[in-house]
Amino acid sequence: MSEEIKNQEADFEAEAEVIKTENENENEAVNVTAETDDEAVNETETKPDKASKKKEKKSKDKEELEKLRAEYEEFKQNHLRILAEYDNFRKRTANEKAGIFSDGVSETIKQLLPVADNIERALAVQNADGETMKKGLEMIAKQFSESFTKLNITEIGVVGESFDPEIHNAVSHINNEELGDNVVSAVFMKGYKIGKKVIRHAMVQVAN
Repeated sequence: MSEEIKNQEADFEAEAEVIKTENENENEAVNVTAETDDEAVNETETKPDKASKKKEKKSKDKEELEKLRAEYEEFKQNHLRILAEYDNFRKRTANEKAGIFSDGVSETIKQLLPVADNIERALAVQNADGETMKKGLEMIAKQFSESFTKLNITEIGVVGESFDPEIHNAVSHINNEELGDNVVSAVFMKGYKIGKKVIRHAMVQVAN
């Protein structure tokens, strides 16, 4: 009887061991399934993250491109405006120069016209003697001098002054003990200047 009980206990223990093994296998399967599900969930979550980052990067690139386009357009407009302003400045300056030149010529002619008028009157005189002609020419010369003064034109070339190549043009040379070295001894043709600008050099003779 006790032998039968022992056999039953052994069978019971064996059956319990089988049940335990089956439970362990089921638990392992459940764990594997859970892990697989977690990996699938993680992979599913990773894909949207990558897509989101890619979309975000694309959006930033687009914003940067639009910013560069706006900066380029602004630079282009500024460049065109500067070119237009420079062209207007160039034209305005050219017109002002032309106007100044025209005004200068007009003022010069205005001062010389009375002299021209007197020359014509002198030429129209019939049977004038030498003395009368001389007086007429002296008056014209005086009028020329007055006109030059109004135009701020001064004469260059006076006997006795030191030779200066900046204002004199030496065409001959003499030795004269009565004169100093490098002195203007004769003026063949007067020179003229406006301020410091030489219009014509004086043609002179230089001593020693």
